Amino acid sequence: MAIKYPVYSPHFVGKEKEYVNDCLDSTWISSKGRYIALFEDAFSQFVGVKHAASVSNGTVALHVALIALGIGPGDEVLVPTFTYIASVNSIAYTGATPVFVDSEPEFWQIDVADARRKISAKTKAIMPVHLYGQACDMVAIMELAREHNLLVVEDCAEAIGSMVEGAHVGTFGDISTFSFFGNKTITTGEGGMVVTNNDEYAEMVNRLKGQGLAANREYWHDLVGFNYRMTNICAAIGYAQLEGIGQILAKKKEIAVWYKEELVNLALNVHAEREGSVHSYWMVSILLRDKNLRDPMRRFLRENGVETRPLFHLSHEMEMYKEDISYPVAEDLSTRGMNLPSYPDLGRQDVANICALIRKFMLVEANK
Repeated sequence: MAIKYPVYSPHFVGKEKEYVNDCLDSTWISSKGRYIALFEDAFSQFVGVKHAASVSNGTVALHVALIALGIGPGDEVLVPTFTYIASVNSIAYTGATPVFVDSEPEFWQIDVADARRKISAKTKAIMPVHLYGQACDMVAIMELAREHNLLVVEDCAEAIGSMVEGAHVGTFGDISTFSFFGNKTITTGEGGMVVTNNDEYAEMVNRLKGQGLAANREYWHDLVGFNYRMTNICAAIGYAQLEGIGQILAKKKEIAVWYKEELVNLALNVHAEREGSVHSYWMVSILLRDKNLRDPMRRFLRENGVETRPLFHLSHEMEMYKEDISYPVAEDLSTRGMNLPSYPDLGRQDVANICALIRKFMLVEANK
């Protein structure tokens, strides 16, 4: 059966075409043009940080953020094994070593107690990853970082709109990154952002993303940089998207409420929201109590036009990072969870239809 309900679909809020056409009419289509600064300034104000530097995607955002902090060979960076692989790859790009950390069972974020156990003399930084829109325990993470003199790189790729104690994620660490891939809360097609309150880090990121260009000499490069710049067209889309961010976040919160109402009294749990935080529900995710039902349910839903995604496979199980160490909570989460359709254009009846299929599957399995 054709897919009726994809996991995600971009939501365009109004002026994307107008701003893109403005780029085309002006001929400013590459990495220069007025929408770069407009998007960066608007995003820094939305998050509540001093500096925002646009880049070509979320992975390179992490790469230049780590390089700007001076992370390199001989350093260790704490990172959850339960994350999208880009978090870990970005550490490897620098020559540093990713050190894997287990997850919290209730909120699925990096386990601060396990992170503490993994600190060594080589540990230079910790990378909390705000998964699926739920925020990490940034209060505890910052306390740990201060205690052990660690740099903090927040991976906020999935957490636009997520808050901790009234502050947006990305404002706690030394430097933080966001993604604007097509399935993110706001999109530029491909794109990312690096944010920080540190002037020196911001200057370094801007130099690194533009081939290491010297500040005061035209076409002179005095460090090894990268071509990681965002295009004016992508920034134009992002600027338009940001104009509608309040509407998008409100709708996604409403969709999460609908799912919770429709899935009540089933043998599964919807991703919990930590007290004192705001879950932005980039993805509405569920955890089945019986892991053996996860893949059959996904097949059943797909046969009935509903696309889902499994929760992330664990990084320490990938061939290039393979370890024999056990991460029991992360392993459990990874095998029992899935993401449900979460795009803003879903209506109340759409969610009811999806959940009716889930309920039907669960009922059949219970009666076997």
